[in-house]
Amino acid sequence: MHLESITLFPEKYPTKDHYPFNQAIFQKTASIAFRTPVTFFVGENGTGKSTLLTAICKKCNIPIWQGLGGTRYKPNPYEKVLYLFMAVKWTNGSVPGSFFSSATFKDFAKYLDEGATVNPEIFKYFGGESLITQSHGQSLMSLFRGRYKIKGLYFLDEPETALSPKSQLELLTILNDMSIAGHAQFIIATHSPILLACPGADIYSFDQMPVKRVTYEETEHYKIYKDFMQNQDPYLPNK
Repeated sequence: MHLESITLFPEKYPTKDHYPFNQAIFQKTASIAFRTPVTFFVGENGTGKSTLLTAICKKCNIPIWQGLGGTRYKPNPYEKVLYLFMAVKWTNGSVPGSFFSSATFKDFAKYLDEGATVNPEIFKYFGGESLITQSHGQSLMSLFRGRYKIKGLYFLDEPETALSPKSQLELLTILNDMSIAGHAQFIIATHSPILLACPGADIYSFDQMPVKRVTYEETEHYKIYKDFMQNQDPYLPNK
């Protein structure tokens, strides 16, 4: 375990009229404890999972690879500063790590390829070959297999997006194995009931206010998939 907890300071927020500070969940959640090597953030779209994940990553001084953004119609000066109103508590000092999301992966793979023109050895940490030359799902798994063998704190934002169910099971195995090895800690925002089944993981529901720790069976993801598998007909269009 590397990161022990995070604390939010709503009383110091610069505004309550702009995102993300206008989100009630960030005003009513005082802190989140990380008790296990794998922690999941779950909840409906728009509940703040990815926003908080990104803010924690920034507070931990872990870089987020991304290209230059274009011009925004209505730029929000508060959009990316939640981390300034947060404290993190380490177990034994800060550690390096990485941030993954499908939205930023393309930029990361490109930078990696450019770096390999100077030092091809860099690929040994990512499966031994260029991520760009592989399919999207294959390149993600090459990244996960190689990178997470290194000691660190790892943030993943919906890693299941481009993964088949079989690949999700492989990622689940990687998370479990690296957790047992003791060198890696993962904080993951996900909608995948497969990943959520990771043994011993903590699950925080953003559908609760404040954010609340729940069991696997209490998640909406588990309930919806279970109900669908047991009662498919009501969900299918009339023939």
